[in-house]
Amino acid sequence: MSISLSSLILLPVWISMAQIQQGGPDEKEKTTALKDLLSRIDLDELMKKDEPPLDFPDTLEGFEYAFNEKGQLRHIKTGEPFVFNYQEDLHRWNQKRYEALGEIITKYVYELLEKDCNLKKISIPVDATESEPKSFIFMSEDALTNPQKLMVLIHGSGVVRAGQWARRLIINEDLDSGTQIPFIKRAMDEGYGVIVLNPNENYIEVEKPKIHVQSSSESSDEPAEKRERKDKVSKETKKRRDFYEKYRNPQREKEMMQLYIRENGSPEEHAVYVWDHFIAQSAAENVFFVAHSYGGLAFVELMIQREADVKSKVTAVALTDSVHNVWHQEAGKTIREWMRENCCNWVSSSEPLDTSVESMLPDCPRVSAVHAQTVLSSIL
Repeated sequence: MSISLSSLILLPVWISMAQIQQGGPDEKEKTTALKDLLSRIDLDELMKKDEPPLDFPDTLEGFEYAFNEKGQLRHIKTGEPFVFNYQEDLHRWNQKRYEALGEIITKYVYELLEKDCNLKKISIPVDATESEPKSFIFMSEDALTNPQKLMVLIHGSGVVRAGQWARRLIINEDLDSGTQIPFIKRAMDEGYGVIVLNPNENYIEVEKPKIHVQSSSESSDEPAEKRERKDKVSKETKKRRDFYEKYRNPQREKEMMQLYIRENGSPEEHAVYVWDHFIAQSAAENVFFVAHSYGGLAFVELMIQREADVKSKVTAVALTDSVHNVWHQEAGKTIREWMRENCCNWVSSSEPLDTSVESMLPDCPRVSAVHAQTVLSSIL
């Protein structure tokens, strides 16, 4: 059995508490003091001392994983599926490793959208300057010129990006289960133009600039000798503080700040922006939406802000486990009526596909779906 450093550090405290609790009422004061000491110990910080460095590969090959011919992520040497608990009893480190792999998979899916699906990566805002933060969407060659049909895909919230439904499914199941690629390929085979939104790409992260704090001695009228003595003490204090901080938090990560993307600072803003600059400008007579989870909420918000335009251009909306709420979003009566006629929400259920599922809200019909993939057979 392995014992972590944090456990060894706390062991004497736990033993002392156990001994004290066996004593009489006179020992209550000591128990209270020890409990107060424990409350001051940051276990998360202590656990970091046991961690290997947060230094992970930046390629699938570096992780020794690859997608096989079935689109399943497998270890290149053992053929085994992805293992989350790579380091026993180090959940934070394992989570960071999982997140690092997830970022690589996001880029891998972007490549598939361009190479396998022949989509174009379009930068937004369309009038962005060279220096300002930018995002992007993906479109088929005929997305704006197809006179008949246009399919628009919106994923849910969280870590997923354009082309993904669920990162967990990509890693633990396969690409067909977790990405939008089957939807895109089927839609293009059926003669649709395609636009893939990227509603979670709302900002870029940059390292926070270090702010220089002017020491009092720099602007002081004190004699030079006294200033030098003060500066020496200040430098020694900073050295001790930095040493302590390094010990206290050896895995300290960089402090980052977020720079939001103009007119795309939220999924709702993004949906409206893409509508105004792309979907509304398309030649398609019939526009169809597929929106998953929070993507459904973003679509309802789009309807609220562009009701007349959406009604004139959108033919049908397929929602999958949508989290929209017509009451909380204050969707008007005319929107609710349109949704009842033109929307359908496929929800996770053990019932056969397309079985009616009771709804508490007076918006659109809810029917069963084993998972989002099965919706393909009903909407195209």
